[in-house]
Amino acid sequence: MVGGGEGAYIGNIHRISARFDGAFQLVAGAFDADAARGHRFAATQGIDPTRSYDDFKAMIAAENGREDRIDVVAICTPNHTHFPIAKAFLEAGYEVICEKPLTNTLEDAIALEQLVRETGRFMGVTYTYSGYPMVHEAREMVAAGKLGAIRVVQVEYPLEWMATAIETAGNVQAAWRTDPKRSGRGGSVGDIGTHAYHLAGFVTGLKLEALTADLASFVEGRVLDDNAHVLLRYEGGARGLLWSSQVALGCSNGIRLRVFGEKGGLTWFQEQPNELTFSPLFGRTETIKRGADDLSEAAKARTRTPPGHPEGYLEAFANLYRGFAEAIRARREGREATAIGLNAPTAYDGLKGVAFVDAVVDSAEAEGQPWLKPYAV
Repeated sequence: MVGGGEGAYIGNIHRISARFDGAFQLVAGAFDADAARGHRFAATQGIDPTRSYDDFKAMIAAENGREDRIDVVAICTPNHTHFPIAKAFLEAGYEVICEKPLTNTLEDAIALEQLVRETGRFMGVTYTYSGYPMVHEAREMVAAGKLGAIRVVQVEYPLEWMATAIETAGNVQAAWRTDPKRSGRGGSVGDIGTHAYHLAGFVTGLKLEALTADLASFVEGRVLDDNAHVLLRYEGGARGLLWSSQVALGCSNGIRLRVFGEKGGLTWFQEQPNELTFSPLFGRTETIKRGADDLSEAAKARTRTPPGHPEGYLEAFANLYRGFAEAIRARREGREATAIGLNAPTAYDGLKGVAFVDAVVDSAEAEGQPWLKPYAV
């Protein structure tokens, strides 16, 4: 692991998820930009002191000389460091799991995705919400035509945690997320809007034709957006609306997806993740619950406990890690991956996310030419 040390929320989520199914063992790391603090943290994780490194370059140099060298590296650092770290590990022959957004700039995202194809290495990107069983059930229902032709897609991701200028009051996580040098061009749209965009595309399979965006920075002095409204035009005629916000009081982690077709509609809400609501044309609204016997294989492969025992965020994140492990093993063994290893978010999904952010910011800054097509859809 690179990054994700003391005080890093997402690093612990990665560690728990990687260990959840016994598919990974954490054996090495460069956990902090402050090497001494990183070494102290490594000791708390039971890491052999000889495999606790000052930085990622030292890790590559040392691991390359070991017979039991690491197989995969998880990158849990701020956005602006993703590209050089991922590039170095891919070029050294390692598989990579990376936080989103993939990179700070579109140019870096294009280069990194190209490098993945050139090296033949696997690169997974942690779009968490594609790990939920009922999200996969929704995807299967859309693909099976149960909604008919898709007409309207609405996706939102509102949070309240940055409703005040906490980045100036010592909150490290908020500080780098509001700094364009470390976070990239997008604020809320880069941090959480990319999750919403990926979720909508993952479930519907629709490709974006063009978008137009309105960005706002409501907190005084904040440079990057803390609220985004994005209108979406999909190929084939469907229309969409994406809202991301870090200043929506009363919203803890309210990612929600609504998909409406000519034959029915679906709703999924992350704070009630074990249920999917389906409303067929001329029929009764149905609540489909995780664990039901008639769910798709894609949903069953990501279901861990019997009905009535709720599953949530950690299980979804662990499903990503289990999927990454299966995808890597299948590639190495020259076979088709089982259900858990299919449709895992990869470098191209990461590229699409960065391209989305770039187009949103370009649209918001444009005068008179608001409808833009992202580089990758």
